[in-house]
Order: sequence, then C-alpha cells, then structure tokens
Amino acid sequence: MDNIDKKLLTLLQQDTKKTTKELSVKLNLSVTAVYERIKKLEREGIIDKYVALLNRAKIDKSFVVFCHIKLIQHTKEFLTTFEHQVVKLDEVLECFHVSGDYDYILKICVKDMEAYREFMVTKLTTLQHIGSTHSTFMIGEVKNTTAFTL
Repeated sequence: MDNIDKKLLTLLQQDTKKTTKELSVKLNLSVTAVYERIKKLEREGIIDKYVALLNRAKIDKSFVVFCHIKLIQHTKEFLTTFEHQVVKLDEVLECFHVSGDYDYILKICVKDMEAYREFMVTKLTTLQHIGSTHSTFMIGEVKNTTAFTL
C-alpha cells in the first residue's frame, strides 16, 4: 500500500459515494487508475465492504447501552453457545470477547429504557450460561467514527 492508496482509502472512508472521476481529481490520477486501485484494495481485503451508516435518532435507536456479561463458566462449549445465540439478537450491534472482570461487552441500541428492559427480560437473560450482567447507559457521544487514520 503506497501513499496514494492511503489517500484513496481516507477519501473513501469519508464518503464512498464519490465517483471515480471525483476521486481522480483529488488524487491527480486517471479515472481508470483510481478504479483499478479500488479493485485491488477490494481483492486484497483491505476494503472489506461498503455500508450506509444510519442516524440512530431518526430510526428510534438512540438509547445506547454497553452491557457487560459474565458467563457462569469459561469452557469452550459455553463461550461458543453464548456467541451463537448473541449474534442472533438484532438489538446487539457489537459484541466483544474481552479480558478482565467480564467475559463480553455488548453494544445495544434500542428506543428507550422501557425497550431495553423488555430486551433484557425477554431476550438477553434467556440466553444460556449467563452468570451476571452489568449495564452502562450512554449519556453523550464524544467520538464515534468508523474511519482509520492511515
């Protein structure tokens, strides 16, 4: 990956709807060269996928919860079972297996506290092997980015 690839990736992380012509002007390259670089970055897996980022408030998902999960045991079977179950929960946007006092941290987005309570009672606490949970609610968003500095 050279400096032009890094600049191209930076531009794509800002706005993937830019045309190859618009990108070529910013990079001082031909449209074909930009197109070929993008295809190469996709083939190499550096560009993983393209997505639309939604405004949580506009879709009634502005209540953000970070839920720490502790399993009753740390066996491979319990971890695998929990992971297979948690990925099926639409309210869970992110799930990380972590070290420390808890085993997992989930990022959950729902409409409000009532919706979170309903989620906890009817979905999350029905998962197998959960020993305890600890919920932390977002007060304000200081930084939220999907872009890497290259």
